[in-house]
Amino acid sequence: MKIAVVGCGALGSYYGARLCRAGHEAHFLLRSDYDAVREGGLTVRSAGGDFHVRPICARDPREIGPADLVLIALKTTANHVLPRLLPPLAGPETAVLTLQNGLGNEAAIASLVGAEKTLGGLCFVCLNRVAPGTILHLAHGAVVMGEYGRPSQPRTQRIAGTFAASGVPCTVTEDLAAAHWEKLVWNIPFNGLGVAGAAGLDAVERGRIVPGQTLGPCLTTDLLLGDARWEKLVRELMMETIHAAQALGFAVPDSAADQQIDRTRDMGAYKASTLIDFERGQDLELEGLFLEPLRQARQAGVSCPRLAALCRVLTELRSKN
Repeated sequence: MKIAVVGCGALGSYYGARLCRAGHEAHFLLRSDYDAVREGGLTVRSAGGDFHVRPICARDPREIGPADLVLIALKTTANHVLPRLLPPLAGPETAVLTLQNGLGNEAAIASLVGAEKTLGGLCFVCLNRVAPGTILHLAHGAVVMGEYGRPSQPRTQRIAGTFAASGVPCTVTEDLAAAHWEKLVWNIPFNGLGVAGAAGLDAVERGRIVPGQTLGPCLTTDLLLGDARWEKLVRELMMETIHAAQALGFAVPDSAADQQIDRTRDMGAYKASTLIDFERGQDLELEGLFLEPLRQARQAGVSCPRLAALCRVLTELRSKN
């Protein structure tokens, strides 16, 4: 397959590298890492075995042209550039797979290329970009993918098979919206509390930051689960998310909370992507990960006081960042 990767941070680079290593024609649309990857290729350091690839590098999507598969791994805060980036890559038979976190990304892409070309993927993986052209793969890596607004198609199975043959465990869901809510059960507490930890537990519990308050460090997953009060907040946010999903008609079981926490204990001192963005002074992905889930929960009649408080603190922190 001819594959274009848009958004070559940790996520896009890792999955693009896996596909490149399997022999696919992988084109990376790069900005800051262009020179490093063009000259030295891309290295993935992984507990499962390090490897090195040399994808085809481009600065402009017109250099790539129509692809069989486009992987979207941009931060959602950069989605405003998609109307410029996607059209040169999308031909009549192109499939566009967004690997972005949160709600609403498939709808945005469908408005640009058509719903029939649009898929969504949820990545369960621990990754960090540690240097230009170097990705550290810490744990996990599975992808769940599905069609936007319709059941799986033959091409869905083909793409999933391509990922699996490239060393990426991949399954197909018949209900992409439900899968997004299952992923939010992890993303909301660990991305949100990790950043909000800089304001302290009291601020998160009351839903506001004291004016003039000095911020502390963000919290990695091990710190959130290593303190009883923080772990209690993690569980409360998870249960609010699960109950919102259930009220919206999605079969997310209560047991998902324990499953996600058990999985996270294996990650060690992992920094979720929102923590890294905050520490770098970058904008936070609040809309799809926190604000839209809260809106949908309220529309479904579900009270989410912990999520509402978290949204207020994160919004304040974004303004300070």
